[in-house]
Amino acid sequence: LAGIPESLPALIKAYRIQDKVANVGFDWETADGAMAKVREEYDELAAEIKAGNREKSEAELGDLLFSIINVARLYDIHPDNALEKTNAKFIRRFNFVEETAITRNRSLRDMTLEEMDALWQEAKNMEEISKKK
Repeated sequence: LAGIPESLPALIKAYRIQDKVANVGFDWETADGAMAKVREEYDELAAEIKAGNREKSEAELGDLLFSIINVARLYDIHPDNALEKTNAKFIRRFNFVEETAITRNRSLRDMTLEEMDALWQEAKNMEEISKKK
């Protein structure tokens, strides 16, 4: 693992760590095992959050993220690319929410979460319609 640069972003570093150890046989036999680990880590995070233990919650969140990245690797999905696509999708949809609120003479600060969520759903529906074309 010495060849993995410390300066890498944490997400990329986790992917590279897991890829390297998999190359020497330290890996899940099946992707299902890795998925089960994600569920286990999620449950552990939820328990620590419920207990109000911030330090342990942070550690469990790290474990959950590491496990999710491992699942991505096993399914040949690059997690950084997946996250960047989701970031772009979120920005598109939120921009729609903002722009639509403005055209309706509304301020997001004055809108309820339900009203904003309705606009979010409009954005999602428009994306689905444009994908089908």
